[in-house]
Amino acid sequence: MQPVFRLTFPARPNPLRRLLAGLLMALGASASAQAGEVSVAVAANFIAPMQKIAAAFEQATGHKAVLSSGATGKFYAQIINGAPFQVLLAADDATPERLEREGRAVQGSRFTYAVGQLVLWSAQPGYVDAQGEVLRTGGFAHLAVANPRLAPYGLAAQQAMDKLGVAERIRPRLVTGENIAQTYQFVASGNAQLGFVALSQVMEDGRIARGSAWRVPASLHDPIRQDAVLLAAGKDSEAARALLQYLRGDAARAVIRSYGYGI
Repeated sequence: MQPVFRLTFPARPNPLRRLLAGLLMALGASASAQAGEVSVAVAANFIAPMQKIAAAFEQATGHKAVLSSGATGKFYAQIINGAPFQVLLAADDATPERLEREGRAVQGSRFTYAVGQLVLWSAQPGYVDAQGEVLRTGGFAHLAVANPRLAPYGLAAQQAMDKLGVAERIRPRLVTGENIAQTYQFVASGNAQLGFVALSQVMEDGRIARGSAWRVPASLHDPIRQDAVLLAAGKDSEAARALLQYLRGDAARAVIRSYGYGI
């Protein structure tokens, strides 16, 4: 039997395939190089919507937003003492304006990203009536409110109680939270029967998700305009500027509205 000889030849390289692979690698490296991180100080009332916005922002741009949540007054103290936040999403408009005036924020970068809604809320269904009369007639032992010196929602709550004429009578029953997140926890845990919180904390799919609430009329307190500002530490950050631009867009605004904020 004659031996069979087979000749094999190496596969010819495909120049087009190699070119495409090179282009894809270059594009990937370019996108990776351009993506950055932005450090964001977020008012406690806005952390839930901001977590959703940050995830969508990263998917859309490649930039990552690193979020820290707390009271606006405390963030101000940290910023003037050198905290390296690049963007502030405040619970008011006065703090960003002050930072801009003091040269700690970029001039002209400030804008209102949301208008907050104050609610009187209880974790117990039926406890808070639709007119907030429970403030006058209820036998509650404790009412939670955020520190009005640090938290704009706390200041709005104080203004509302003053206008309703119940502030002095309720004062001995007040439990003060450092920020609106802690105030919410006081009520959610039952340590306070009711409290003034942000609508965004108790709203889900356009309705009160748990317990009972009264939406405090805007006429009872100063508007809760929540401003964003580019801080001095972020003036050269592409990611910081991209985030502020994204917050103005339709996708972010849809999320903001879904939590009960005005725009």
